[in-house]
Amino acid sequence: MFYKKIPALILFLTFLDCVSIVYADNISLEKFLSGFDPRAQHEMKIDSARLVKGLKEEKILLVDVRFMGEIDKSPLPFGISMPLNDLPKRMEELPRDKLLVTACPVKDRAIIAMIYLRTNGFDVKYLNDGLIGLKKYLRQNRLEQY
Repeated sequence: MFYKKIPALILFLTFLDCVSIVYADNISLEKFLSGFDPRAQHEMKIDSARLVKGLKEEKILLVDVRFMGEIDKSPLPFGISMPLNDLPKRMEELPRDKLLVTACPVKDRAIIAMIYLRTNGFDVKYLNDGLIGLKKYLRQNRLEQY
């Protein structure tokens, strides 16, 4: 019966934007959630300005978790495209020596991906203004070529 409550739990976490900062090897979702610390709320997010700076410094890898149809229509010229449903089977393609930033148009799938990757030992944040916000940031700062 617990599996029927998982979508509600994910929705709850998405709306509250509150999950724990945990940088461990593999940990259970239960342990991840029980380590909740309100101070961690800020640290699990990154905005477009900090993302672009980290990309330029090659300290960050953007992980685009949109569906393949979305990626095909509008591919990103940087980062790695890895639809959310492909994460479990493609996780070994992700580096462990960089900060990963998960992103989707808004942030719902990015948050799910961040939680999944954190429970698998990755240092990861999600793009809090989403790919829509990133596009706006790049245009406003005349960084379209990036």
